[in-house]
Amino acid sequence: MFNLSRYFSTVSFILIVLAAGVLGPLYRELSLRQITELAESRNVAMAQIFENTLQQPLAQLMVGSLGRDADFLRQSPEVGVLRESVAALMRNTALIQVRVDSRLGMTVFSSDPAQIGAERQAVPGFRAAMAGMTGSELQQHARFVSFDGEHTDVHVLTSYIPVLGERGAVEGVFELVQDVTPFMQQLQRSLWWVTAGVFAVFSLLFVMQYLVVRRAQRILEEQEGRLKSARDTLELQVEARTEELKRTNTQLQGEITERRQAESKLNYLAYHDPLTGLANRRCFIERLEQSLRESAEEDYRLAILFVDLDQFKQVNDSLGHGIGDELLVAVAARLSEQVRLVDMLARLGGDEFICLMERVRGEEEVAIVAGEIIDAFEQPFRLGDNELFLSASVGVSLFPFDGGTVVELMRNADTAMYRAKAVGRGNYHFYTPEMTRDAQERIRMENLLRRALENEEFTVHLQPQVDTQTGRLVGAEALLRWYSPELGMVMPSRFIPLAEDSGIIIPLGTWVLRETCRQVMQWDKGGFALPMVSVNLSVKQLERPEFPGVLREILDETGMTPGRLKLELTESVLMGVGDACGTLQRLRGLGIGLALDDFGTGYSSLSYLKMLPVQQLKIDRSFVTGIGKNTGDEAIIRTVMQLAGSLGFEVVAEGVETAGQAAFLAEMGCQQLQGYLHGGAVDPAEFRNRWAQHS
Repeated sequence: MFNLSRYFSTVSFILIVLAAGVLGPLYRELSLRQITELAESRNVAMAQIFENTLQQPLAQLMVGSLGRDADFLRQSPEVGVLRESVAALMRNTALIQVRVDSRLGMTVFSSDPAQIGAERQAVPGFRAAMAGMTGSELQQHARFVSFDGEHTDVHVLTSYIPVLGERGAVEGVFELVQDVTPFMQQLQRSLWWVTAGVFAVFSLLFVMQYLVVRRAQRILEEQEGRLKSARDTLELQVEARTEELKRTNTQLQGEITERRQAESKLNYLAYHDPLTGLANRRCFIERLEQSLRESAEEDYRLAILFVDLDQFKQVNDSLGHGIGDELLVAVAARLSEQVRLVDMLARLGGDEFICLMERVRGEEEVAIVAGEIIDAFEQPFRLGDNELFLSASVGVSLFPFDGGTVVELMRNADTAMYRAKAVGRGNYHFYTPEMTRDAQERIRMENLLRRALENEEFTVHLQPQVDTQTGRLVGAEALLRWYSPELGMVMPSRFIPLAEDSGIIIPLGTWVLRETCRQVMQWDKGGFALPMVSVNLSVKQLERPEFPGVLREILDETGMTPGRLKLELTESVLMGVGDACGTLQRLRGLGIGLALDDFGTGYSSLSYLKMLPVQQLKIDRSFVTGIGKNTGDEAIIRTVMQLAGSLGFEVVAEGVETAGQAAFLAEMGCQQLQGYLHGGAVDPAEFRNRWAQHS
């Protein structure tokens, strides 16, 4: 039980000590202030008496002291007469020393001759008096010499009083020292009496209150005893009743508990993702439907943020689904920890997450959250011995601007996410109505693209590659063309990215290889031999482990000699494949040539380049067009030629359109030219007619 008496005794004692500690110094401070003010007023009065009585001698002394030294002043008869007059005035008063300082800070008169000539400019009281203010300071001296003898253990109050001239200017300073020892002794005695009185009063109050508190303590202890007795009796009754209920209802309680646990587990699984523990699609949709109803009633905005991991498929394919699942758990944990202002985070499935923001004030607030989601992927994910770098693309839709239903908002956020992914990985994008039209057009073109391969709407055109010195045909590049009955001629820059995103590039690339090899072998039978043909390779094809086997089948099927086929790959393709060197080595093992296309426009390092089993570099057309116009482009071409010569690579220049460009490239040592100067890409029949006749 809480001991009230002990608590009161301790607190009261502390308060008494604090009160005495505060009141004693306070009383002493007030008394000292009163003594100082009283003694100072007496010094001011005495100074006025000195000034009135000795006005003329003091004035003469002030004037006569100018330029005089201390010895002269001490021996001056006027100073001796003035000292006797001052001593007569000080007799039977509390004053024990008088000094007069000139305005230059030198003591010109003192009741103690030894002090004449002392410098007082550094004394704070003197400086204050020269500024027209009267000040005093209280000091204690163990020994003090005055005009009437020596004093021991004395308290003195020194006052600095300005001496005013006729025009009110300060001509000098009176320093009057007053013996206040009796006042200080009286103060000490009063302080002891006050302390004793305060202690007595507080002690009396303490005793009286302690008696009351002790009585209250006894009452509380009696009540505690009665309450404890009643509680013990009640606990015995409750314990007996509880045991009885346990014996009769144990089986029923067990069944109820099991059923509740099962229901709780089923309810959790129904609304949560079993892998990450986040809310699942069903939970998110129900929450979004409720939020839409509330927002319609209260007129506030919502935001949906659709999150898709950019490189998750590569992790699954290369490291396995076990690491992929661990990565999803780590992503969910990091999003939960680092993303603020989100009212709900859910996993829709696969590598797709979705966020709900309620009561959104503006797009800026949503943009901050989207930025936080992207920033959450700046640091790598460490899973065992693996360090994985990911990025995310985020699409945003807003209610009510981008849709009024759950389906519309989620669909439009998904559309915006694909736009963000198209802009570049690690970005976010807000939905716009144009995206829906673009998505519809994309779906339409994808459907047409799938049918185009079945309906034989694709053709392979060829662009010649000629020897720089002789102009002789040394090869051709196979270029895919698509003529759609619905869309007309579709540019490769428009349908190739769509084919890669949709996966159509795999069967389409296989068809291009087979058709190109078939065409070359058909020309062979007709008497027209094309020395070499180049085919562009997509990163999607190179990622497939079965690609070398498919290529081997095509060569066997068409009868094409591997040495007459060259595959062109860009730097971005090589950097996007995990084991690019190993894959290219397997292709070289088949006897196929390899060329690095658009060289200089990618980001591969030279140390990586020297390990690649390529035989040919292709200078990008963007550098060739600058010949004769841009010295920087010409310098790049020179550097590429020197690099190729050092590594033993053959060089082909793309986009050659003028004789001047051809001459510059020939001077640099470029072996082959490709461009409109020697012909654009044409269908196989026109290509054969021109070059068979030319040969």
